[in-house]
Amino acid sequence: MSIVLDHMIVPARDKEQAARFLARIFGLSYKGTEGHFAAVRVNETLTLDFDTDTDFASHHYAFKVGEVEFDAIFARIRAEGIPYGRSAHGVEHDRFRADSLCLVAPAKGAFSARQSCVLRLRSE
Repeated sequence: MSIVLDHMIVPARDKEQAARFLARIFGLSYKGTEGHFAAVRVNETLTLDFDTDTDFASHHYAFKVGEVEFDAIFARIRAEGIPYGRSAHGVEHDRFRADSLCLVAPAKGAFSARQSCVLRLRSE
């Protein structure tokens, strides 16, 4: 039997806001809370279960996506004016076209207590 990651609990300052954001940016559906969690199904094997928390360390989630999906996600990021760059150390908004990018969360945002790269996308 192979090992498959089934789900992860993702802490967020507002679980509904964070789940809606990820679903919107990734082009996924969000159907509301399921029990205690705000769940987003990423693919046939992985669900991200968002949970509201007020005291947590910053996390980093990296996703490998196809070229078509990358372009669609990147277009949504740019359309919403979300800061991005090659790393969390410097936002390079509109200065490059890459096959890897980092969404930079502002300090005290929904995902993080400090500015950090919370989502990384890499095209296959």
